[in-house]
Amino acid sequence: MSYQVLARKWRPRNFSEMVGQEHVLKALINALDRDQLHHAYLFTGTRGVGKTTVARIFAKSLNCETHGVTATPCGECNSCREIDEGRFVDLIEVDAASRTKVDETRELLDNVQYMPSKGRYKVYLIDEVHMFSNHSFNALLKTLEEPPPHVKFLLATTDPQKLPVTIRSRCLQFNLKRIPQQMIESYLDELMSRESVEREPQAIAPIARAAEGSMRDALSLLDQAIAFGGGTLRAEEVATMLGTIEQRQLIEIVQALIQKDGVALLQQVELLAEKAVDFSAVLVELIAQLHQMALIQMVPGIAEERGIDAEWSVLSEQLSPEDLQLFYQIALTGRKDLPMAATLRSGLEMVLLRMLAFQPVTGQAAAVAPVAQRQPKQQPPQRTAAPPTAVTPQAVAAAAPTSASMPTSASISNSSADGGSDSWEQMIPALGLGGLAKQVAQNCLLKQREGLKVVLEIAEKSGSLLNARSEKQIRDALSSHLGGEVNLTFVVANSAQLDTPAARAEQRADDARSEAVNVIQQDADFQSLVSTFDGSVVEGSIEPVTKPN
Repeated sequence: MSYQVLARKWRPRNFSEMVGQEHVLKALINALDRDQLHHAYLFTGTRGVGKTTVARIFAKSLNCETHGVTATPCGECNSCREIDEGRFVDLIEVDAASRTKVDETRELLDNVQYMPSKGRYKVYLIDEVHMFSNHSFNALLKTLEEPPPHVKFLLATTDPQKLPVTIRSRCLQFNLKRIPQQMIESYLDELMSRESVEREPQAIAPIARAAEGSMRDALSLLDQAIAFGGGTLRAEEVATMLGTIEQRQLIEIVQALIQKDGVALLQQVELLAEKAVDFSAVLVELIAQLHQMALIQMVPGIAEERGIDAEWSVLSEQLSPEDLQLFYQIALTGRKDLPMAATLRSGLEMVLLRMLAFQPVTGQAAAVAPVAQRQPKQQPPQRTAAPPTAVTPQAVAAAAPTSASMPTSASISNSSADGGSDSWEQMIPALGLGGLAKQVAQNCLLKQREGLKVVLEIAEKSGSLLNARSEKQIRDALSSHLGGEVNLTFVVANSAQLDTPAARAEQRADDARSEAVNVIQQDADFQSLVSTFDGSVVEGSIEPVTKPN
């Protein structure tokens, strides 16, 4: 027997086999069970989400010989089998894209008045109905206005806005949604078990993602991947077939970003070029993984719930939430700009280099020249002012507080007294925390320490940051730093504001900003520039080069 493609072999035969679209199925099942049937149904949605499949199952439900009008057709009677095989005489399937002439539509609808030959209802399934001409729509409208009781119209379209409102208003409309990626993954994995196909678990996700919510596309891609792999599914071969990037290489790219290693980034791009991957698809994959990392950082337990590889959890701890959000935004913008780049490769390289360039840098605070609002004069200036000189770091360094040296564990207040901000603020960098755990620590005070018993106080407004994962990370870091199993307790302060390391850092930033404004405004060259061009300083445009630690 000839091979049957998966999309046809595993096409649902009843409503219970459908994947997704519960909101549509529930309405149809209730209508069938209660015998509240409309004469015309309009199924809308993108390709491959089940529009014609639902319509054919509905046609079986109307004409099942065993159970009558039912939501659970038997699938065994002559009517059910003939509908499945596409040869039921009273199911008239029409491709509107190939029958646009009004004469063809009239000829088709002239037979509406006649009773069904075998079934209980004569069913007209018109696919891509939006392709009808205006004259054809007028002919269909006349039939929809006064339909015979033995006829049901099932219309399907990917573009319902092209249908005249007079047609839409006479139909019950059901919008079939894109099928979620996780649901597609689960179904493909189950199907591969039924087909006894050897597979790697990580090979299915790229196929489900590439399908973009279309189950039919997913099955077609799966067919192609099995053929490409010689009867097996391998992640590397799937990535090659789709022109996407392997997970290992994506991890290497993110690691290079975390380590601020531009050379390693460009080496990874070169490897991608050697494999002839689709660079735009690489950027899509990177966006998807950055999204996963953000979820890992902010939603405890999400990695286990969604089966995300543990290596992504490790990487998410090495990247601050601020940098991660910056990378995500740059990648999104870069995806939009990619078609305008000289080449897709150079466009991807620039996106990655932007991520490096816009990461906050550490060092002494220095003021930058402000943005001035230029106001034109009627007469040109008599002299050309020299450009404003950059204010040296030394000019502002005196205003910036110096960082204290890192303390050892023996240097922390071994007492029951309030540890204060100083010792705790100096201790945090030595703990090696990252992500949300570091943010929690910076918003705490060392309230009490007696041996290995530590009490941290967190401001009321920051209490929502606490979760089991961040608490464990801080406890483990303290245990490692203090050389023993720490008994850590968090207490929420009654006051909304505490003198925490985060609050102090914010105050230092404000002080440095004020000092930068003062230095700039007293600069002679800058004053000359403002005077010559009758300019003014844009409020908030004077900033230190970096935020003080």
